[in-house]
Amino acid sequence: MNLREERYARFALVREMMETPEILARFDPAVADEACRIVEQTKRLFLTGEGSSRIFPAKNLIYENLRRGGIWTIATDGARQAHEYRLQDFTVFAASNSGKTKEVISLFMKLAEENHPRRLGLTANKGVKLEEVSTQCYHLTCGPENAVAATKSVVEQALFYRALLAQAEGDDLLRVSRTEAAEAARHVLEMSIDPGLIEKLVAAPLIYFAGRNNGVAEELTLKTNEITRKKSDFLEGTYAVHGIEEVMDANEVMVVIDLFPAEMEKFQQVLAEKVGLTIIAIAAEPTIFPTIQIPTVPGYETVLQLLAGWNLLVEVGVAMGIDLDKPVRARKIGNEFQPG
Repeated sequence: MNLREERYARFALVREMMETPEILARFDPAVADEACRIVEQTKRLFLTGEGSSRIFPAKNLIYENLRRGGIWTIATDGARQAHEYRLQDFTVFAASNSGKTKEVISLFMKLAEENHPRRLGLTANKGVKLEEVSTQCYHLTCGPENAVAATKSVVEQALFYRALLAQAEGDDLLRVSRTEAAEAARHVLEMSIDPGLIEKLVAAPLIYFAGRNNGVAEELTLKTNEITRKKSDFLEGTYAVHGIEEVMDANEVMVVIDLFPAEMEKFQQVLAEKVGLTIIAIAAEPTIFPTIQIPTVPGYETVLQLLAGWNLLVEVGVAMGIDLDKPVRARKIGNEFQPG
């Protein structure tokens, strides 16, 4: 996709996606300094929110934290389920692009009644309810989104959360690599994709996503519904070869994100050969499958994987003639808080 051709540029979704490289270029990890100090008081962090405001930002941070030995205890779940949890010893961080998400507001109101001292909010808007119910609220700089599907805000939320960990560890990688990451992001968003792969995806009744449980594949599963109006399913890790192959059809497609090298042959044998499934890989290195090969930038690998998935889905949506900005049923705010 690009902004030079009207078939792409006419959509707010594409224009907002294409703002992401500049968000990467200007992101200053120091914005998370204060929040990092608050989390350090407990070293226990609970991340919540709904939909895209939680999936990639929260799971990406959990993944990065565990890869580094787990300097904090970090967990995530949706805000409605979190009503049942004892969170007094956690710093609770809620992301809501709108600042009006009903489940999030309800949780923070409950915690406020319990005098919970560390309720942190992250939103793209000012003068919203999330500010009122948080003990401290932080604001994104990405600006408003007009498309229903959240894109640039998801990336900035993830950068903010990742900056918490970077500040705690004294890791300067996010700042040092941001210019390179911005250039790589622009390349990934604009790179051409084999039309034959797009045709396979257009024809598929269902698209599977597989890969690490770091939020990338799961977030793209959601974006598939919003952008292409197709059914999708997230198969974490090796779930794809542990039983679901029994009900897969050859006309379906699987997109594997940064697939574990040790599992490639198994996927080939079980899914490509036995089921007849088309498998498409998004990876930094060539694979045995048709591969959308992307650059790698330290600290930004998962962001670039996500952007490659956006590019793929936009190409599918455009090929199908879909209005990318306006799904028929989906709304920008899934469940908006109403006073009273």
